Amino acid sequence: MESILTNNSKKRIIKILVLALPAVLEMSLNTLLGVADTLMISRIIGKEGLAAVGFANQIFFALIYIFSSFNAGATAMIARSYGKKDYKKLNIIMGQNLVLNTSIGIVVFIFTFTFANNILNVYDITNQVQSLGLTYLRIVSFSQLFMFISFAMAASFRGSGDTKTPMYITGTANILNIIGNYVLMTGFWIFPNMGIAGAALSTTISRLLASLAYIIVVFKVKEKLKLKIVNLKFSFDILKRLWNFSYAAGLEQLSMQLAFFLNGIIVSLLATTSEAAFRILINIESISFMPAIGVSIATATLVGKHLGEDDPQESLHTGFTAAVIGIIWGIFMGIIFFIFTEPIIRIFTTETVVINASLKTLKIAGINQAPLAFMIIMGGALRGSGDTKGVMIITAMRLWLVFVPLTYLFTILLNQGVVGVWYAEITSFFIFSLVILKRFKEMEWAKIKMFV
Repeated sequence: MESILTNNSKKRIIKILVLALPAVLEMSLNTLLGVADTLMISRIIGKEGLAAVGFANQIFFALIYIFSSFNAGATAMIARSYGKKDYKKLNIIMGQNLVLNTSIGIVVFIFTFTFANNILNVYDITNQVQSLGLTYLRIVSFSQLFMFISFAMAASFRGSGDTKTPMYITGTANILNIIGNYVLMTGFWIFPNMGIAGAALSTTISRLLASLAYIIVVFKVKEKLKLKIVNLKFSFDILKRLWNFSYAAGLEQLSMQLAFFLNGIIVSLLATTSEAAFRILINIESISFMPAIGVSIATATLVGKHLGEDDPQESLHTGFTAAVIGIIWGIFMGIIFFIFTEPIIRIFTTETVVINASLKTLKIAGINQAPLAFMIIMGGALRGSGDTKGVMIITAMRLWLVFVPLTYLFTILLNQGVVGVWYAEITSFFIFSLVILKRFKEMEWAKIKMFV
């Protein structure tokens, strides 16, 4: 990664971190929502409830990630408009993206609620886990519409360089969710003891409140980022462009979620203890790469903004600088995983069998941190430039040529258990880090025309 250090490196790092920090906090708070559910369900209901929510959320978030990927195109388009100071077009894009996400949210909710039982039947799980998962999934499916509204709004804010507002809204909603989890899962004070249904209801209410907060802010509070009813009127031209820059991101997420879905099926062939360990390890790793996601969001915004300012070289330097920040963070987290392995796992469970099943895998996951962060940030840089197709191709190749086949090889054929998932992931990231680096260095993305 040549030319990382330039005269503007210090300013560049500051810009990235100023944008990234609120995004990191927002992503961390989002993860905290999942972690809070995991902790409370693990300790209040037990490992069966933990496994049930894990499988239900795998389906739930698969649908969310696939269809919310339309926001990748919106962020890139808004960042370009922001760089050009074309706020009228920026607000039109925001309105059209909100209409698109609301429509998708309604369809996904109907699908998830209607076919919840059929979806969970895919997994080889016990009747108790199946029943708990069905209860959770049917209730939390109502929150999908609200999540899509929030995702659309957050993408617009980030594209315009505002990462603080999503942080405030997400933080408040998640605090309310944690409180709601406790009172509805334990029957605290005047509230009913709803068990796993309480966790689902609390999550749904918190997401409803977050979506309402976003709507109020863009209609009543913001000045440059100002939504008007006229912006919600159907615009074929804008929707077509959103589709052109987003469908590849949708295919990327579809490929990714199918791979994770298949991995979930592979893991479900193991014992319930291994399933619970897998869910805990996924939660731990998801916390570890939140800063990388925050830096990725900042990088996408700045790369798009500099392209809107007709400065592709600054976009290139920004991407490289952000990638180095990610690698440093990944090395730091890897060391943390190695030194504090058992204390970290004990935060999530007190069951000795689950702890023992997780120890080796968490150390192995530490090796994965640096290439994982690098891939996340490079992907963000390319998406911010509008090169969603390039990221899609690289991701699909990594998953289906390396990750999924090696997961089955290590986990089942070689009888390595849950650690086999991370053996496969490490191999895939090391190989395709070189591929995505080459793609970014070639700068073909600088030739992409977003508006005509």
